[in-house]
Amino acid sequence: MTGLKKSLDNRLFGQHLVKDIVYKAVKGHVTNKSPQKALALSFNGWTGCGKNYVSKIIAEHLYKKGIDSSYVHVMIATHDFPHKSMVETYKEQLKRWIVGNVTKCGPSMFIFDEMDKMPEGLVGVLKPFLDHYPDVAGIDFRKCIFLFLSNTGAHSLNEETLMNWQRGRKREDMTIKHMDHLIHLGSFNSNGGFWHTTLIEKHLIDYFVPFLPLERAHIKQCALVDLQDKGRKREDITDDLLNMIADELLYFPEGCRVFSKSGCKKVSSKVDIIIG
Repeated sequence: MTGLKKSLDNRLFGQHLVKDIVYKAVKGHVTNKSPQKALALSFNGWTGCGKNYVSKIIAEHLYKKGIDSSYVHVMIATHDFPHKSMVETYKEQLKRWIVGNVTKCGPSMFIFDEMDKMPEGLVGVLKPFLDHYPDVAGIDFRKCIFLFLSNTGAHSLNEETLMNWQRGRKREDMTIKHMDHLIHLGSFNSNGGFWHTTLIEKHLIDYFVPFLPLERAHIKQCALVDLQDKGRKREDITDDLLNMIADELLYFPEGCRVFSKSGCKKVSSKVDIIIG
């Protein structure tokens, strides 16, 4: 699992809490020959801050084909569950789909994107698969990993990070304890996704992982990696070039321009425009 730690350290910027929690949680789960339950992580934060990116990094280090592995399954709320009126149908489909995939491969990974747009009550059907049962209908789900990606709690995380900055405190001094409370509260009370589900009430989500808004310095780091991925040598990448790319993005709050409104999501396309 040293490869996972190295990838998180070298490829993920501005997310010290994410690096620590994800590495320890995933390592602890996959190295345990008899885990008590499936690992369930809720990735919460603003768009472009790395939720999908970290999911891909985890998959890369657990499966030979990474995110393209037949054992990694991605569900997108607005695509796979678009109609709220069909929630009962979706429940049966989701249950059969998970059972079928875990029957083929016990240590499967399930990624649920756009959790905040998930029809209310749907994910409650996952409760038996995430609980501490040795088997459900003869199938052991305890070696599975479930990742839930959501914007829920993003505004609270952004406000807390901004206040931390305004007080002159280091970003790295922010701890998981308070952020976990903010996300847990938001996930339980926000409509859609986890809203008042047994997954929250029964404490079946092992970790709420806070993705903080990215600062301009982190955008420049993302741009540097993207330029190198596109063949540009490090010695040819100037700070002026990185600033030019960072200038293409929008920032908040007004007047301070501290945090990127879109995280690193638009960096690659801005790089293409700048370097032609």
